[in-house]
Amino acid sequence: MTTAYDELLEASIVIDAPISQVWSLIEDPRRLADWSPQVESVRLRDGFERIGPGAELTHLNREGELTWTTHSTIVRFEPERELAFRITENRVVWSFELTPTAAGGTQVVQQRRTPDGISDYSLDLTENYLGGQNAFSRLLRDGMRQTLDRIKDAAERSST
Repeated sequence: MTTAYDELLEASIVIDAPISQVWSLIEDPRRLADWSPQVESVRLRDGFERIGPGAELTHLNREGELTWTTHSTIVRFEPERELAFRITENRVVWSFELTPTAAGGTQVVQQRRTPDGISDYSLDLTENYLGGQNAFSRLLRDGMRQTLDRIKDAAERSST
């Protein structure tokens, strides 16, 4: 069952590096473990050999002592523009959008959308193990900020 829970979490950052360089850090969701404080690992599921539209992934996440596995499908993949994947268990869509800036840099917007609500199962787990939806949303916002800061650091370090 799905609950009509609608929430948009968003964070953005401007990176002083060309869009091609920033895209090279974001285009493969398996690199999320390098950037996100919550993602332990991401791997392609059996039967998939490369990242692209329709590719399926398995994610291992951690918060404190709690670990959990989710699965996703890449729903949008436009090189140097957008990567988005939908989590099977809760129907959430995570995305990164890249836009060139006038100064030759890149603006990156990370979003977590709930276009189809969130599964009751996921909401129940959030309430019982992750401090409730409001606390978990704050944690995710902080994690998004850390993720973007880490991507910025890596991109700007390699562009010098």
